[in-house]
Amino acid sequence: MNKHSTFLAVAFDVDETMVSTGGAGARSWMRGFDKLWGVEADISKYTQGGMTDPEVGRITFKGVMGREPEPQELAKIMHAYLGYLPQEVAESPGYRVLPGVEGLLLRLIEAGVLVGITSGAVEAATHIKLARARLNQYFSFGGFGSDSKDRGELTRTAIGRASIVLGAPLDPAHVRIVGDTPMDIAAAHAAGAIGIGVATGKYRIDELQQAGADHVLSSLTEPFPGLVAPRPS
Repeated sequence: MNKHSTFLAVAFDVDETMVSTGGAGARSWMRGFDKLWGVEADISKYTQGGMTDPEVGRITFKGVMGREPEPQELAKIMHAYLGYLPQEVAESPGYRVLPGVEGLLLRLIEAGVLVGITSGAVEAATHIKLARARLNQYFSFGGFGSDSKDRGELTRTAIGRASIVLGAPLDPAHVRIVGDTPMDIAAAHAAGAIGIGVATGKYRIDELQQAGADHVLSSLTEPFPGLVAPRPS
């Protein structure tokens, strides 16, 4: 166990946990569906926070087209979405880094904690969303929507990758998973990790508590559970 914490690794969700893209993702999906099939597709009508990108694409396709997508169609909409996302993120007036994020990342790294990502977004989309804030440099492992449609499974994948980086098997009980939705908390517990809810998205503190979060923060400016501040030298 490292000197300044009671855990070895922490993985963060991206959307509404570390950054808010101001709707860039939804606009990218909408533009993709319009380009390929000339239909208006509002993902908010068909999906909920915490779903993986492949599931968002599939469920939205079914909602607007009235049938399941063929594999080639799902591949096309995924590529169209990713094609529009860099521009939408870069130009989004509502894009912002959420309070306390960069300071917490630096404190974790200083304490010798390995920092990573667990996101329902496919890996490319995750890095696009973080690039505008220059946050990609902090993350050395991750699990993504391109690894599994199941959030628990992609979280287990992330922990396995953290073990590779550390060079030894990592006990999930020594991992913290941070997210803003009940799906993030459920995924943490499915992987055997500690789930920390942060009420910076649509879910309130009491809703995250009811979802079974081991700890709930109003924002990442609050003291992080298990992270011990180093004593002044």
